[in-house]
Amino acid sequence: MAGEVPPVALSFWRWALALVLVTPLAWPHLKRDLPELKRRWRTLAALSALGVATFGVLLYYGLQTTTALNSVVMQAAIPPLVMLFGWLGLGDRVGRWQVAGVALSLVGVLAVVTRGRPWDLLHLGLNPGDGLILVGVVFYAIYSLVLRRRPQVHALSLLFATFAIALVLLAPLYLIEIAAGRRIVVSPESLAGIAYVAVFPSFLSYLFYNRGVELSGAARASQYLHVQPLFGAVLAVLLLGESFRLHHAAGLVLILAGILMSAPRPSPAASHPPTGSP
Repeated sequence: MAGEVPPVALSFWRWALALVLVTPLAWPHLKRDLPELKRRWRTLAALSALGVATFGVLLYYGLQTTTALNSVVMQAAIPPLVMLFGWLGLGDRVGRWQVAGVALSLVGVLAVVTRGRPWDLLHLGLNPGDGLILVGVVFYAIYSLVLRRRPQVHALSLLFATFAIALVLLAPLYLIEIAAGRRIVVSPESLAGIAYVAVFPSFLSYLFYNRGVELSGAARASQYLHVQPLFGAVLAVLLLGESFRLHHAAGLVLILAGILMSAPRPSPAASHPPTGSP
C-alpha cells in the first residue's frame, strides 16, 4: 500500500473499521462496564495514545525512509525493553532464565532478518525514519506494561474504549494530512489492504495480545513478538516462492527455545503437593 495510503489515513481507517467490528460485540458489556471505563479514563487514554494511535503512525512514517530490515530489528527490541522498564519502573523480579530466554530468541530474530549474516548489522544506515520507529518501539513497550493496570472490564469493552479514544486522537492529524494534499488512492488493492489491517493486526491481534498480557504478564507476552519475522519468512516461502534456508531453521530453533526457556518454572511445592491434597 506504500504510495497509495498515507500513514495517518491508514492508522485512522484501520481503527475506524476495527471499531465498527468490535462495537456490536462489545455493546452488551458496555452498559455494565461504563462506570469503570469513566473512572479509569486516564489509563485508557494512555493505552490509546501509546499502543494504538501513535505506534502505527510512527511505524508507517518511519517505513517511508527506512528499510524493512531496520524496522524489524528495532521492533525486536520490544521484549527486552518491556523487561528492562518493568525492572526499573515497577520493581519486577527478572530471573536469569528469563533474561537468557529473551536474549536467545533475540539472536534467533537476528538470524532470520540478517539471513544468517549478523555482521550486516554493522552496515545499517540510520536515518530519521529509524528514530521514529525507535520512539514507537519505546511507546509499545510502555503500553505493554500499562496493560497490567488495565481497567477490570470485559476485553471487548476495553477494545471499544481504546479504539474510540485513538480515533479522537488521530482525527486532527488526519485532517492536517488531508489539508496537505495527501489522500488515499482508492483502488481494490488499497481498500483490501485497509480491510486486512483492520481485521487482523488491529481487532483480532489486539484482542489476543491484551488477553495474553493479562494471563502471562507483559514480559512473557511481548516475547512472542519475536515470532513475527519468523512468520514473515515462512509466509514468504509459502506465498512468494522464496526458499527455506538454513538461517530460517536456525532462527526457528533459537526463537522457540528462547520462549520455552523463559517460561515460568513450577516451584517444588507445586510439583510435589503435600500428602492429602487433592
